[in-house]
Amino acid sequence: MPDMSEQSIRIAGILLITVPTIAFGGAGLLRAIYRREEGYLNNPVRQNLWRAGHAHAGVLVILALLGMLYVDQAGLSEGLAWVVRLSLVIPPIVMPLGFFLSTASPRSEKPNALVALVPLGGVLLSAGGLILGIGLVTA
Repeated sequence: MPDMSEQSIRIAGILLITVPTIAFGGAGLLRAIYRREEGYLNNPVRQNLWRAGHAHAGVLVILALLGMLYVDQAGLSEGLAWVVRLSLVIPPIVMPLGFFLSTASPRSEKPNALVALVPLGGVLLSAGGLILGIGLVTA
């Protein structure tokens, strides 16, 4: 396996530290289902957005970890490599927050303005993935 830069290794370490929060979040969702908590099972908007938030957190952390393996192999300038690192690390934070905080109230009937964090994270993720992909293809 190729060597990773110190920066990519540190970011990967930070990402791995977030894994227990994802696991505890899944346990929290399971608890809400098992206990038939008011405001979760009877609120389809909240239920769907919280499931989406939890799923996005897990998948995006894995994607960011994989990206850290490749960013140093893409022949990018150091500045562009940092753009890619950050654009892969920010979405696993802001997208789930958008899902969760947009329906924080058990009485939420529709997402609030914080749902805008979801497409913001999507734009960052798309930009980082595109830059990294082009860097790898042209390296």
